[in-house]
Amino acid sequence: MIIYPAIDLRGGRCVRLTEGRFDQEKSYGDDPLAIALGFATAGATWLHVVDLDGAKDPTRRQTALVEKLARNSGLQIQTGGGVRDEAQVEALLAAGCERVIIGSLAVKDPARVRSWLCRFGQERIVLAPDVRPAADGTPQVALSGWQENSNLSLDALLADYLSSGLLHVLCTDISRDGKLTGPNVPLYTDLVKRFPALQIQASGGVSSLDDLRALRSTGVTGAIVGRALYEKKFTLQEALAC
Repeated sequence: MIIYPAIDLRGGRCVRLTEGRFDQEKSYGDDPLAIALGFATAGATWLHVVDLDGAKDPTRRQTALVEKLARNSGLQIQTGGGVRDEAQVEALLAAGCERVIIGSLAVKDPARVRSWLCRFGQERIVLAPDVRPAADGTPQVALSGWQENSNLSLDALLADYLSSGLLHVLCTDISRDGKLTGPNVPLYTDLVKRFPALQIQASGGVSSLDDLRALRSTGVTGAIVGRALYEKKFTLQEALAC
C-alpha cells in the first residue's frame, strides 16, 4: 500500500479543509515545496496535490506551483482540482505530473473522460468519486464540491468505466474527510472485493497508524494522509514503516 501525503493548495499556501468547506480552512504553511521536500526526505515516493483555487475557479488554477512541486520535490505527483477540459489535463502532464485526478466531470460528461482514458492511458487518469451513504447505506456519488447528489451509486459509476480501461480510483468518504475520525474500512473492503481489477486509493479520516493498518488489510493500493501528518498524530516515517 502506497502512502500519499497530501498537500491542498489555496492561494499558494498549504491548507486543509473539513468536508471540503472553504469556510473550514486551516493553514499549515506558506511554502508547499518545503513541505513536499520534507515528505521526500522522510521516504515518500508519491505526493497527492489538490488545487483548491482551480476547483473553485478554473481561471485561478495554480499550475505553475504544481509544476514547481513536480520538478523540484523528487516525488511523483498525482493532482487534481476542478479539471474540466483536455487542455488542463495536457498542461498538468506537461508540467511533470504523473497522474491527473478527475472528479465530478466523470459523472457529468463520461464520454469526455473516457476519451481521456483512451488518449492519455489508464496510468495517467485517476477517477475520484466522492461518496456519502444513501438512506439504505449504499454509497452515492456527490458532485460540485460535495454540494450536489448525483443519485448515482458508486458501483454503477465504476462498473460503467471498467470497459473504458479504468485502473486508478481515489474514493473519498465525505463524512470523514478532514475529521480524523477513522477511515470507512467496510466501504473499501467491499470495493476491493467487488472491483478486484481496480487500483483503489482510500481517502478520508485517517488519524492513527492503526487506521493505516486497517486500510492495508482491505487490499487498497493506496491511502491519502493529510491532516494527521500536519497535526502530528504520527510521522510520515512511522506511516511508511507500518
